Amino acid sequence: MLEKITPLILTYNEASNINYTLRQLTWANQIVVIDSYSTDKTLEILESYPQIKIYQKKFDSFASQCNYGLEKIPSEWVLSLDADYVLTDELIKEIQALSTDTDADSYSIKFKYCIFGKPLRGALLPPRKVLYKKEKAIYVDDGHAHRVSIKGNSRLLSGYIYHDDRKPLSRWLWAQDRYMLIEAKKLLETPNNELSLGDRIRKQKVLAPIIILVYCLVIKGGILDGWRGCYYAFQRALAEILLAIYLIEAEKLRI
Repeated sequence: MLEKITPLILTYNEASNINYTLRQLTWANQIVVIDSYSTDKTLEILESYPQIKIYQKKFDSFASQCNYGLEKIPSEWVLSLDADYVLTDELIKEIQALSTDTDADSYSIKFKYCIFGKPLRGALLPPRKVLYKKEKAIYVDDGHAHRVSIKGNSRLLSGYIYHDDRKPLSRWLWAQDRYMLIEAKKLLETPNNELSLGDRIRKQKVLAPIIILVYCLVIKGGILDGWRGCYYAFQRALAEILLAIYLIEAEKLRI
């Protein structure tokens, strides 16, 4: 199956992460990277891998970047990865063993979140459809994030991807500032009956940061991961606090 797959990666100043991702993709005949004009050493690192094809496109949205990337994929199957995703050896073996004669059009994969390279017991990342047939897929924006819409049958694999973001906290804060502004706009513009339970709670502002903190530390067992679990829980609570502040600001400006 591996020979029928082309990894697709989006990058922007990912020098801290991209090597970890690429080291687990040496099996790929070609890797397509859509770069949003990185200014650090990302391009230098990418160019050191001969199987990588680099295309640069000014960033407008994640969905737009991904759909542009799909146009560059030469194979039947796509493995869509963020620049801080690291495939486990077990997952690679599982994908290699998949039959090419399958009725599946996509495969969902579970994640383990890492703090400074070490996976946590639990995190907030749900399984995602990251391996799919190119002709069946299109990306759409969803708040600050994006999701892939895929027609047909889907299967869940047993292996994991590590979400291992090693960029400094300052970059994380920069990203969250942008993401939560977009997320606040989405929550305010979407009718309550069209929001998930989680988003309706987030829209109430006060409860979400507390619930997220307790959920990460207690329900997901983050407290057992020591300082790494606390670090992750505080990160997620801080992101929800930032979202709440943006919601309050937006609501007051509309009055």
